[in-house]
Amino acid sequence: MEERIYERLLRATRREFYQQVSIDPTVPQLLEKAERDGVETVWHRYLAQQPQCGFGLLGDCCRNCNMGPCRIDPFGYGPSRGICGATADTIVARNLMRALAAGAAAHSDHARDIIEVFRGIVDGWAKDYRIADEQKLLGVAKALGIEVDGKGTLEVAREVVEVAEMEFGKPGNEPLRFLNAYAPKRRKELWNKLGITPRAIDREVTEIMHRTHMGVDADPLSLIAQGLRAALADGWSGSMMATMFSDVMFGTPKPIRIWSNLGVLREDAVNVMVHGHNPLLSMKIAEVAKDPELVELARSLGAEGGINVVGMCCTGNEVLMRLGVPIAGNFLQQELAIITGALEAVIVDYQCLMPALVDVASCYHTKIITTEPKARIPGAIHIEFDKAKAEESAKKIVRLAVENFKNRVKERVFIPKEKMEAMVGFSVEAILSALGGTLEPLADALRSGKVKGIAGVVGCNNPKVRQDSSHVAITRELIANDVLVVGTGCWAIAMSKHGLFKPEAAELAGPGLREVCKALGIPPALHMGSCVDCSRMLIALAALSEHLGVDMSDLPVVGSAPEWYSEKAVSIGSYFVASGLFVHLGTVPPVLGSPKVVEILTKGAEELLGGKFFVETDPHKAVKAMLEHIREKRRKLGWPE
Repeated sequence: MEERIYERLLRATRREFYQQVSIDPTVPQLLEKAERDGVETVWHRYLAQQPQCGFGLLGDCCRNCNMGPCRIDPFGYGPSRGICGATADTIVARNLMRALAAGAAAHSDHARDIIEVFRGIVDGWAKDYRIADEQKLLGVAKALGIEVDGKGTLEVAREVVEVAEMEFGKPGNEPLRFLNAYAPKRRKELWNKLGITPRAIDREVTEIMHRTHMGVDADPLSLIAQGLRAALADGWSGSMMATMFSDVMFGTPKPIRIWSNLGVLREDAVNVMVHGHNPLLSMKIAEVAKDPELVELARSLGAEGGINVVGMCCTGNEVLMRLGVPIAGNFLQQELAIITGALEAVIVDYQCLMPALVDVASCYHTKIITTEPKARIPGAIHIEFDKAKAEESAKKIVRLAVENFKNRVKERVFIPKEKMEAMVGFSVEAILSALGGTLEPLADALRSGKVKGIAGVVGCNNPKVRQDSSHVAITRELIANDVLVVGTGCWAIAMSKHGLFKPEAAELAGPGLREVCKALGIPPALHMGSCVDCSRMLIALAALSEHLGVDMSDLPVVGSAPEWYSEKAVSIGSYFVASGLFVHLGTVPPVLGSPKVVEILTKGAEELLGGKFFVETDPHKAVKAMLEHIREKRRKLGWPE
């Protein structure tokens, strides 16, 4: 009897825990099912890791050579230096810069893959791809100083791709061409003065790895300066190229209505989920899923509704904003989609893929299909994506998913009912179009105070934070104070799930922002794409600063990553700080082991760059600080508060 009471108490405690991990109503329902099915999720593993390593949280442990590992005692009773003599300041700075390098490399390698296929269009081997937005291509060419008059599209494309390819590894110390074309003059002069103008993407990442090798750079300020240089290479070139070439190849996003959350899965259809970050395969998967032969095959196996492609994370963002493909959720929901028991296949490219997907899928009939040689998962089915035969590869993968429908166990299927309609796809071009082709209406709204400021909110989910709670709380409070919110990534998916991407959400905004949104027919929070598309915000802010005749650091603009976890977010936050922005972080980075590094990031950076990091886990206190920053900028511009 005692055991049964204990089990009931334990179960009740777990139920309470499941209710606390997310504000998304689909999550506790599926965690209950996971428990019944004997499946472990990210939240269970998070609990199993408690307490997490204190040295790791502070950032003052070093594994960069085999004399170690070494760690510094933060309380001053134990070692104050590593075996080589490195202090906590050196170790924390080195660790942070290695994380930044990984983030910048991830975004920029993503760009390299897109550009490789664009080269295939020019050279003729990527026959299943085309130039979908010629105007965007011509705009990029002109910005790079390439003459376009009298030239055919492919001739211009060839010259543009030659510039892009050189961005990764060009020799010499000349600035990156894309940064030179799109960054404001004042910023470029400042970066030159500080010696942090990036020269080539691979070079800046490589130099971080060299500097953080034992026996090289030990100065925290010098290390962080190189980190900012690599971050600028990411934001103003690597990420920017990934976005621009994707737009040219697949179309520049325009406002489109979509559905989001796990309720987009269907019992009557073969459900295929595309997951990761790169649109090269996922766009083809969405296209071939309409192939009559594959649809008929699905129906012949009992899937009367045919084939239902849904997205997850930023690959989901890529296909939803261009094709209207529904999105099943953000980062922390990838395992839950499998736990519905209704998913025939998860097709992944790279980034933000939990290796545990295979373990979860082994409890159901779902097939995990890896497609990139650089992102394999033990236990998954690997089908190499052949970009020269993109449609053939996509059909082969979708056929595998369709044939797996017969293995679905109907009794184990539970699809939550929750789904939400949203308006997404606000590229810079779409925002300009909504404004009538000029930034002046936005500039006028900012000057008058109808719109007090702009916030760019980005980033991930993190089990340390109640899923989506900080994203939603911060956004609702900012728009209520007449701050227009734009953003990308898992924040964007959270907004779509919680109704803040509906034009009707303008009712939640302050009177000035509400008036602007209603006049334009737009939501008070705008979807600008996947996390690599943060470069769209850089371009918009650069254009706004030039339009107003001020530096980017003078604008009433803030950034926030309320639930970040990824190394890519370290790079994103850093290129925004280097571009002059106040950037809030909602989870604490592993830097508290070094007061000097903290001082550089939160104070010293502002003196040099006009931007800085601000760390606050309480979303309401974070908004208070962001609003005060916006008011301060407005006062300096002489605009009404």
